[in-house]
Amino acid sequence: MIKLNIKKEFDLYIESSIDGIIQLKSNLSEDKIQTIIEKIINCFDKNGKLIFCGNGGSASDSQHLAAEFIGRYKLDRKPLPAIALNTDTSVLTALSNDLGYAKVFERQIEALANENDILFAISTSGKSINVINAVNAAKKLKVFTICFTGAKNNKLSDLTDISINVPAEQVNHIQEMHIMVGHFICELVEKHYQKNN
Repeated sequence: MIKLNIKKEFDLYIESSIDGIIQLKSNLSEDKIQTIIEKIINCFDKNGKLIFCGNGGSASDSQHLAAEFIGRYKLDRKPLPAIALNTDTSVLTALSNDLGYAKVFERQIEALANENDILFAISTSGKSINVINAVNAAKKLKVFTICFTGAKNNKLSDLTDISINVPAEQVNHIQEMHIMVGHFICELVEKHYQKNN
């Protein structure tokens, strides 16, 4: 068995994470976050919904953030409509089998989305073809699109209406920051609805 200095390894991991968070704090666009929050509130006020999609860890983040809106983040308030397109195994397996995995989110957007909705596309690489296809389908339906991705500009960030490119290139740190930004957005949207109940 390999012997590790757990304390040292954990300190290095935390320091690497903190470095990225400090960059995030310095570089995150206030204007983008403000616009996202305003768009979400407008979406809900028009009986729209948030639609999330992603693969792997980003699928988990999609489910996590959808749950925060439907349930509660910190405050008691009305439930807010949100869905993650990666949660229905029957739909995912049928579409993958019949149309190919590249179509699994696109087809659901075509079936479920309307112009009052917002699509949150989450991809650490920004190269996931099924997520890109979902954004293209959303744009045809005049759905506002937002992506969470990594530091480098990529096809997904170029395609969406607003892109949050977190300052990290390692997948684990990208995902940590995606949840951090997602939670912050949840918090401010929730405060709006709790105050206006």
